[in-house]
Amino acid sequence: MTTRAHTDENAPERDAQPTTDESKTDSAGDADTDPLVTADEIDFAYGTVSVLENVSVAIKPARITALIGPNGVGKTTLLRALAGLASPTAGSISYDGPDTVRPIGYLPQNPAFRPGFTALETLEFYASLVGEDDPHARLERVGLAAAADRRVEALSGGMTQLLGIAQATIGDPPLIALDEPASGLDPGMTTHVFEVATELAATGTAVLLTSHDLDLVERTADEVIFLDDGGVADQGSPSALSDRYEADSLWETYERALTGDLHTIHVRGDSP
Repeated sequence: MTTRAHTDENAPERDAQPTTDESKTDSAGDADTDPLVTADEIDFAYGTVSVLENVSVAIKPARITALIGPNGVGKTTLLRALAGLASPTAGSISYDGPDTVRPIGYLPQNPAFRPGFTALETLEFYASLVGEDDPHARLERVGLAAAADRRVEALSGGMTQLLGIAQATIGDPPLIALDEPASGLDPGMTTHVFEVATELAATGTAVLLTSHDLDLVERTADEVIFLDDGGVADQGSPSALSDRYEADSLWETYERALTGDLHTIHVRGDSP
């Protein structure tokens, strides 16, 4: 087992799964799958301002894990920590995956690329950093093949997001972290972004993302982690969480998990 402080990525292949609640299982449903990245009781503070406290989560391969919570609750901080881009103040983050050239791919909330270069040239640059890759195939995967020769400054917001996702896949990292990948996009492009995430998970990649679109998260995520007040309010598959809180939707589940609504007969964190 390889252990490092903050890094991430890669996983075994799986068959593509339908994006319905019935296909989701709770964490215990795939207990035989070892986590790729594990955070153990981590704290994170900016100076005297505490953002995360005593957070423990496990990110598994071939799954989409969504971090959900109010603005400013620490979703981006946790995502960056799990991606090895920020060091926790306390606790540890371990990586137990293959030793690859690029263990983690990352998409920031607002990706920006050097102007004057085409989409293809941009990916060729990132490919040169990992030694060998196929930029054309990366553009094809996210649906940007027709825009290969378009300069990055001429890309729409949605296309820029897709180029960012393509960049994050260069080198086939075992873990891909996407921070609000559909932020500001129209419904059609938002759906496409989540479809790409689903396709990546179907190849065995661990996909970790933040999002405010709970409808799409409910349809596509295998695991949901609710964050509130600097900690984990609850976590599990969308269907298991809905059962736990006797809710009809992930949105209703989210509200009950964060308010501690005891309308549910289960104690938060217990199995349904």
